[in-house]
Amino acid sequence: MSSKYIVVFKKSASQEEVQKYADEVNANGGSVTNVYDSVLKGFSAAIPDGFLSQLQSLQGNGVIDYIEPDSVVTIQ
Repeated sequence: MSSKYIVVFKKSASQEEVQKYADEVNANGGSVTNVYDSVLKGFSAAIPDGFLSQLQSLQGNGVIDYIEPDSVVTIQ
């Protein structure tokens, strides 16, 4: 099963590193929907549960800053 997430990289990460992980998500059964490179470095994607744990292990010490569930936000 896949859920939607936003993966945000540290400012020091190169765009090549962002693309490398986006490609890995696609290669492992996920689907990258957007790649961000202006306000933040990262991507949004449907990520399979099994591969999500691999990405989460890279938070903090690796190039990934944080991973958050992607959801709709509304204002009233």
